[in-house]
Amino acid sequence: MILDSIVIDSNALQRMDTVKKSNDHHSINLLAEFSSCIEANEFLMNTDVDLIFLEIEITKINGFEFLDILDASNISVPEIIITSKNTSFAFKSYSYGVVDFLSKPIENILFNKSVDKVLTKLNLLNNTNKQVKENQHIFVKSNLKKRKVFIKDIKWIEALGDYVKLITSNGSYVILSTMKAFENDLPKGKFLRIHKSYIINLKKIERYNSRFVEIDNFKIPLSRNKKNHLTDALESQS
Repeated sequence: MILDSIVIDSNALQRMDTVKKSNDHHSINLLAEFSSCIEANEFLMNTDVDLIFLEIEITKINGFEFLDILDASNISVPEIIITSKNTSFAFKSYSYGVVDFLSKPIENILFNKSVDKVLTKLNLLNNTNKQVKENQHIFVKSNLKKRKVFIKDIKWIEALGDYVKLITSNGSYVILSTMKAFENDLPKGKFLRIHKSYIINLKKIERYNSRFVEIDNFKIPLSRNKKNHLTDALESQS
């Protein structure tokens, strides 16, 4: 698998280092490099990308603000690897569901390990996608056992760092995967990502307001920028 990638970093020397590492990696096809998130966002409006190497401390729009913009947009959000000197950003970075946090200066071995994580996740995504399209069910590996899960039984999907938690009618399962995997490949029109950490089955909604969606009396947070998306999706269900 080849990862179409971009680098976003306002520091020219540090950006060059990440660019060199990307060009030297056999699984990365570097499409472009940017010194600002604004330029990168314009590029992403017209180009599909698998992976972004993103610095947090960027002028005008910082890395976290950029991730918020991506989350609120109709862009298919790529995998993200954060690159930063400031390790205090690591905890917040992982709350956005990024694949990894690389502290600058970046060691080659750690860079390669991070890319391997992306490859593992996307290969898993491809296998899951094939199962969903062919069978309307998936096999998930949880607690060292493979379990058959029907798409119609999934209530919601919750981000758990490098894992996702599937809540179904028959129980819950923690598996190695990404939110993007399920957001992109579950049946269109039946599921919706209403928050950076939650995807819901629209048919399972019991009630909702401007802040929460309730499924089985469990309150799932609704992002402000997703309210209109939810309303439109529910109207299309009726």
